[in-house]
Amino acid sequence: DIPRFCYHKKLSVAANCRMCLVEVEKAPKPLPACATPVMPDMVVHTKSRLARNAQKGTMEFLMINHPLDCPICDQGGECELQDVALGYGESSSQYTEGKRVVMDKYIGPLIATEMTRCIHCTRCVRFGEEIAGVRELGATGRGEHVRIGTYIEKSVVSEVSGNVIDICPVGALTARPSRFTARAWELSQHPSVSPHDCVGANIFVHLDKTEVNRVVPRENEAVNEVWLADRDRFAYQGLNSPERLETPMIRIDGKLQETDWETALNKAADDLAAAGSELAALVSPYATIEEQFLAQKIVRALGSNNIDHRVGQIDFTDQATAPVMPWLGMDFAALENVGSALLVGSNIRKEQPIAALRLRKAALKGADISLLNGSRAPLHFEALENIAAGPADFLLELGAIAKAAGASLSEISSVPDLTVSDSHRKIAESLSKADDSIVLLGSQAVASPDFSLIRAMSALLAETTGARLVYLPEAGNTCGAWLSGCVPHRLAGGSATGQSGRNAAEILSGKNKTLLLLGVEPELDAADPTQAVKALQNADRRVFIGSYLSKEVEASADVVLPQAVFTESAGTYVNASGRWQSARGVTVP
Repeated sequence: DIPRFCYHKKLSVAANCRMCLVEVEKAPKPLPACATPVMPDMVVHTKSRLARNAQKGTMEFLMINHPLDCPICDQGGECELQDVALGYGESSSQYTEGKRVVMDKYIGPLIATEMTRCIHCTRCVRFGEEIAGVRELGATGRGEHVRIGTYIEKSVVSEVSGNVIDICPVGALTARPSRFTARAWELSQHPSVSPHDCVGANIFVHLDKTEVNRVVPRENEAVNEVWLADRDRFAYQGLNSPERLETPMIRIDGKLQETDWETALNKAADDLAAAGSELAALVSPYATIEEQFLAQKIVRALGSNNIDHRVGQIDFTDQATAPVMPWLGMDFAALENVGSALLVGSNIRKEQPIAALRLRKAALKGADISLLNGSRAPLHFEALENIAAGPADFLLELGAIAKAAGASLSEISSVPDLTVSDSHRKIAESLSKADDSIVLLGSQAVASPDFSLIRAMSALLAETTGARLVYLPEAGNTCGAWLSGCVPHRLAGGSATGQSGRNAAEILSGKNKTLLLLGVEPELDAADPTQAVKALQNADRRVFIGSYLSKEVEASADVVLPQAVFTESAGTYVNASGRWQSARGVTVP
């Protein structure tokens, strides 16, 4: 093994730590292994006396200003500096001068800084510039006065900023929420899958006895590489919230009162059975596919097809011709190789941060990426066009692009005469000329009142330009909800029902004998929160299964059943690339 600090397989070569010095025959001095090109007939010695002495000397220089913080450092026990110092350092130091001290800067509530420990490997700086596309951390000063920081004291705001915690080889950047709570060797590590978006990032959950202490990325090149969005990394803090539901409740004399499981389950079963074929259910697209399948099985066993997971959707006109599931149609890694892309109603950087990193790679390779959103989306790459239009104008903008591409719009009769601009022509030309181009529909497009027309226009544009029409759903298991049959017109597996039930909009706008909510908070998840709350209030009976109890649900629900969160239950998620990923519960409910 060759020791190193600044080298990281996902970052450019900096060669500034000099820890990887090796002996190369016929070279006048040791050379950094990470930055030395391999040449024919080259002979390299990694463990010779010269190489070992160079590595020990470098280690001694790096330790000159590093404090002896190991007993109190969160990185202790999993620190690269500890490991390399033990393997390649000396047991004593020649240095007798005073150590320099660096004042820490507050860079936000997620990352704690101890910059006196920093060895200036610049991994965090290169991550921001090369991977995240946001230059938030940088180096100022020269020589001994070099400082890594934000220059002007401010919080880092990148949606993937937490990755600097993982790549920092020392304890200079650590996770603030779990700071000083446990040592690395006191934690148990369990593989899992993050349900927070349609990427399904692979994670390790670290437990301190039975409580989730932190979440870190689990390497999977096909899904999240070695990165993790801050939402996936830090959302675990809500798992230990005092607002978590822990005890079943039923309504007695107008008030919710705690009860035992048997009483609550019997009450829920009676309420569901009483509705029979008029039962209506709304299921969360973040639930596991097992939960979704069982929910639709119960509903259909009682003679009803009134079940849906699309609570944020308004237009269901073309649901009969919708695909079996709205998916990306390729692996996430393939996003890096698209030649042109038009994102319609997708703020990908905020909604799917890890997928956005893939698209950024494509842009850096020269791909033409264009966006059509309700507001000008913040980007970390240069876009061909970034069009801001109201949701009502999505159809007009798409129509203008299709017209510029030479499509005949006669099939879509509701489209008026369109004015084609230079931006529309540039997008149409890029989609037509690229070898691999996509038209991608995001959550804003799905939530539009004109979704069916937007989908039809997008399909026409894709057909005209030779692009593929793909989807990037917002929720963690939207694909699983479609496959499990949590839609009113299809059974599990995608086969059609004999008679379609009511969709989410019809359920929320009508009168329900019994309304079953699985992980759905109507006032937060529905396209029309006011109407959703009214539907909840107007139902004859309301059964709620969830992890948290909102005020609206508390005021209306007749039965409340606590639901285990993703770290407490086993289940399967289907991400937007069609990949099935199963996870076990890692702690008790």
